[in-house]
Order: sequence, then structure tokens, then C-alpha cells
Amino acid sequence: MTQERPRLHADRPDAAAQIGGLLFAVVLIDPETRIAEANHAAENLLGQSSKRLIGNLVHDVAQLLDDRVLERIMATDDAVVARDVSLRIGGTEKRLNLTISPLSGYPGWRVLTLSESARDDTGGDDEASEATFGAPSILAHEIKNPLSAIRGAGQLAARKLSHADKPLARMITDEVDRIARLIDRMQQLGSKHSDPVAPCNPHEAIRSAIATVRAAGSNGVEFKEEFDPSLPPLLANRDALEQVLINLMSNARDAARSAQEPMITVQTRFVSGLAFNAIRMGRRVRLPIEITITDNGDGIDEALRDHVFEPFVTSKKSGQGLGLALVRKLVRDMNGRISHERDARAGLTHFRLHMRVADKGISA
Repeated sequence: MTQERPRLHADRPDAAAQIGGLLFAVVLIDPETRIAEANHAAENLLGQSSKRLIGNLVHDVAQLLDDRVLERIMATDDAVVARDVSLRIGGTEKRLNLTISPLSGYPGWRVLTLSESARDDTGGDDEASEATFGAPSILAHEIKNPLSAIRGAGQLAARKLSHADKPLARMITDEVDRIARLIDRMQQLGSKHSDPVAPCNPHEAIRSAIATVRAAGSNGVEFKEEFDPSLPPLLANRDALEQVLINLMSNARDAARSAQEPMITVQTRFVSGLAFNAIRMGRRVRLPIEITITDNGDGIDEALRDHVFEPFVTSKKSGQGLGLALVRKLVRDMNGRISHERDARAGLTHFRLHMRVADKGISA
């Protein structure tokens, strides 16, 4: 006796609905390499509606900067898989994963997919981070004890030294404080503890961070807000989110000083179709709330752009290279995502945060 197969649901999604719901961009290309269809994620990634995309040559919309990949795509109808390739989209260079699949029975027709290459902070580098900061975190406590003694000795010496020699004692205490701050930041990076998250009004956190950066000295840098007033509460730890924003804005302020009219723009928007994946505990997390911090400075040294979130990488003469590494950790602890890109044509640097939405019915 054969077992009866379960009946399929009568209202199951059709192929168009399935493609429309995908998290990565899907573009149908005709034999003349023109865009024939584009899903919602493609609209968000390419920065245009499907109505405006359809009919355009795909290379006019997304320009491949890797000649080897471009030659292979143009010269063959075989399937192509390329990871972490450079494309220029709307004047901005992006690093993406790309696939091209020929459609059997339809000569010349192909399906192009584009997805984030996750070169920012979502890679599986937890073990490397633990190896880098685990031992220093253990030693930090032992290092701080003698530092406290040295600082106390410096303060005591300052009382007994002549006025001319007091700057030497102050230098001792200042350097001890600097080393202690460095150890504190290393401890934060090595910590596996994550602070609890709760619904948070993103605009309140942003304005609080702007106020803090301004209080520290904006040096003529103007802040511009471009907020989506309909943005729902996001899920974050308020203190951690503000620390992330303060670090990013402080870096943007320092970078913008090189501009003739220094400007920092903070933009928020809801990216409904372009949801990112943050793999945590074996599950996918949708991250549709986007916060972008843009400055019009000279940008990050090209040799460092692929490594800005790594520890001890910095272009600042007095920098420690731990600020963006700490930002990455805090964002990851909130199951968020951070990335950066340089728009050379416009002379702008963008740092983008993508965060979760808080549960419906809960206000921040």
C-alpha cells in the first residue's frame, strides 16, 4: 500500500513572488545585455526603480571593474560565479558577489544575481579576535595594578619637584592614563559579554551622539540631518549604539577637516527589500534600518580600506587603531552590520549601519 503524497497548498507563492522575496538582487538580462526584469532587492542595491532599470544596458547600471570577470561574462554563455568583485554603481564602488546563469532553451538570456560580499564585519573572525585579544584581556588586570602605582608615584613626585620639573611628572601621569585607556579598549574587544537590547528611537540616539561630538569640538564641521520620520524603533543597546555613532562621527569630523566646506551628513532610511544576513546562533536576521554617516573629507587611504575594521589599523599619527574594531564588535553584539564605501566621484565616504527592527507594537 503506497502512502498518499501530501497535497501542495493551493495558495503557494508563484515564481515571481519567490524571486521578489529574495534577499539578494536578481536581474534578468536579454540577449542584447539589457535589463528585462529586476526584483525589489535589485532596485535597492542599484538605486533605481525597476521601471527605470528596464531597457538599460546592464553595464551602464553596474560597471564591472575586474577586466577578467568582464571578459568571461562577455565571451561565453557559461555560468559564472565571482566573489568579492568590484562594481561601480551610481558612482560608488562596491564589493559584491556575482553569479550569471544562462537560461536553458532561451539563447542569450541570463539571470544575474548580486549580493553583499560581507567584507565588513560579518565574517567568521571570532576565533581570530579571541586569539588576538584573549591573552591581553587576561593580562590587563595585572598590568593595571603597577600602572596605578606608577601614576601615584608620579603625582607624589609632582608635589616635591620644582616648578620647572613638574611637566615631567605630569607627562608620567598622562602617559599612564593613555596606556590605561588603551587597555580598557582592548578589554572591551576581548569581551564575550553582550549588553541587553531593547527598542530604541534611532533619531534620539543620533542627536545625542551629535551633541556629544559637538561638545568635544566640531572645529567648523557642519552636521546635516536627513531623517526618515516614519522609521520604526530599532533593536539595540542604547549606550552601545551611541558609542558606535560617537566613534563614527568623531572619525568623520576628523576626516572632514581637510574639506573646504567640511560637512557630515547623517541619513536614516528603511530598506525594505535589501535585508542583510547576520548569522547568529544559526539564524538569519533581517536588518532593514539603515543609518549612514557621510563625510566629504579625503577618505581612507586606499591601502587601508579593506582593513579598516581590523585591530591596530589606523591612518592617524596618534591613533591606536582600536576605534573601528570596537565599533565592529559592538554592532555585531547587537546582530547588526557595518560597512563602508568611498564615492570617489562625489568625494564622499559613507559608513553604513544596518540594524534590526524592534517588535511591532513596542515603541522606543
